[in-house]
Amino acid sequence: MIKITLPDGSVKEFEKNATPMDVAKSISEGLARNVISANFNGTKVETVTPLTTDGSLTLYTWNDDEGKQAFWHSTSHIMAQALEELYPGVKLTIGPSIDNGFYYDVDLGEHSISEKDFSAIEAKMLEIARGKHDYKMRAVTKAEALDFYKKQGNEFKVELIENLEDGTITFCDHDTFTDLCRGGHIPNTGIVKAIKLLSVAGAYWRGDENKPQLTRIYGISFPKQKDLKEYLELLEEAKKRDHRKLGKELELFTFSQKVGQGLPLWLPKGAALRERLENFLKKAQKKAGYEQVVSPHIGQKELYVTSGHYAKYGEDSFQPIHTPKMDEEFLLKPMNCPHHCEIYNARPWSYKELPKRYAEFGTVYRYEQSGELHGLTRVRGFTQDDAHIFCTPDQLDEEFKNVIDLVLYVFGSLGFENFTAQVSLRDPENPDKYIGKDENWEKAENAILSAAKEKGLNYVIETGEAAFYGPKLDFMVKDALGRSWQLGTIQVDYNLPERFDLNYKGSDDKLHRPVMIHRAPFGSMERFIAILLEHTAGNFPLWLMPEQAIILSISEKYEKYAEKVLNLLENDEIRALVDNRNETIGKKIRDAEMKKIPYMLIVGEQEEKDGTISVRKHGEGDIGTISINEFSDLINSEINRTLKKF
Repeated sequence: MIKITLPDGSVKEFEKNATPMDVAKSISEGLARNVISANFNGTKVETVTPLTTDGSLTLYTWNDDEGKQAFWHSTSHIMAQALEELYPGVKLTIGPSIDNGFYYDVDLGEHSISEKDFSAIEAKMLEIARGKHDYKMRAVTKAEALDFYKKQGNEFKVELIENLEDGTITFCDHDTFTDLCRGGHIPNTGIVKAIKLLSVAGAYWRGDENKPQLTRIYGISFPKQKDLKEYLELLEEAKKRDHRKLGKELELFTFSQKVGQGLPLWLPKGAALRERLENFLKKAQKKAGYEQVVSPHIGQKELYVTSGHYAKYGEDSFQPIHTPKMDEEFLLKPMNCPHHCEIYNARPWSYKELPKRYAEFGTVYRYEQSGELHGLTRVRGFTQDDAHIFCTPDQLDEEFKNVIDLVLYVFGSLGFENFTAQVSLRDPENPDKYIGKDENWEKAENAILSAAKEKGLNYVIETGEAAFYGPKLDFMVKDALGRSWQLGTIQVDYNLPERFDLNYKGSDDKLHRPVMIHRAPFGSMERFIAILLEHTAGNFPLWLMPEQAIILSISEKYEKYAEKVLNLLENDEIRALVDNRNETIGKKIRDAEMKKIPYMLIVGEQEEKDGTISVRKHGEGDIGTISINEFSDLINSEINRTLKKF
């Protein structure tokens, strides 16, 4: 007999070679009908995998993220089979699940695929799925695996297998199809009821632009047609909210091929929006005891060698900048923290002067491949709302909790109410990914866990997601469409102070190492604004809007009164403009609605006579005729409701 521990801590006994499906049946028939994947002792397994030892088992259904990943990965196999049948001679490479769906990278050879071919591929996939073919895993030797793919002439799979160790290689079979695969599948193809191919793109083999270009086909699948319908409706809404579309319509930013890919140009309204966000955070930071610093856009290569960034990020950096002096190299800065370490190092410190909190809206540069650039969310130059706190070990807990308070204030003021915290720890199986001593890592990880518990955060632990120099607390925010984004990060670092030989004089008159906290509530200003655009559909909180009101004169006779209203509003620091175009009032209202201006103030004969304005709210319609002072009060009260004091 073997003992199986379930997630609730209960232990059940089963005969050796019982399967996860057997365990599900022992719990309930309903669970057995719905279970589609499992995890045994930290490893993905099939529902029919024989369990031969004691261990911990987690069963997954479609409602679990892990269940969806198995579902989508299994569907990528179905797509691969369909492609082989429809396009003889294609060479398959890899087909993983992703956050929403799956893709498969394929060398199509003499064939080509465009979106007009999707319906035929989907039909073939559904035909295969209806066969209810079981997914079966089997171990093969390295020689067998190489022989199989060499006979197919598939050099991509051969390359993958050559990097695997004998005894670790498995194939997955279903129907007439076989694929190199580690596992993690649903029981059979019949569970897949709805399929939609979403897009086709180019992708370099193994992400290397010096290697062959493949065709990447993206898709998604569901256990019910109803789920697909809901997803496609969500997709349509996401297209309407696409920050690239809204950014153009609202005249916030643009891109230029002459300037270069991934380098956004901020237009006047966008620049003003950024400035308001910066001033909002600077005001809160000042109250929290931060000091503003400024560092250059470049640094000597040696700076980033010392910090460890060059070893970890050198390949993703722009090429070094060479000066006329022999062997002198500079880099566009990929991070602000090494510069801030040197600012701290500019003079000696006493424990009585700590903590020191340095903040900077610092622009950094990283070379992203052109195929991975995406609007403002993936760029080559971006500004971080970076700050670094240098404190004593005794101050760490309080400082970390204060940063949590600041992040929560930012989220609350911008309407991000739905989030979880993620404690990102190092991967004990891959120590080479990190720098620093084990004892420092343990102290840093314990500090984050303690602060997260004390602040009552809803948090999850993710092993292997730490930064190379220290663990971190990331905030995973859900937007209005239910999509999850990582916004805001706080990191504890014992390593950079050591690498830069930072110190302070303690009460014992001896030198000690400070602890360093890295934090960025926005993260990247570019990415944050993109996510905020999509979350709000361009209807930013009133305090942040480029224009809070537009004054619409019914005819040119009332333009002077419109200008008078504008001056009175500007005296109350309300951002407004006048639409004096020779257009009908209906056209002016429609255009203002398209520009998402929160309030439309209509002025004509009666308004001029009474010294009032007729107010219309974006998306809601008329709200009545009021005085200009009453409107100013209305604006200020709405701002005060959303923009709390820190």
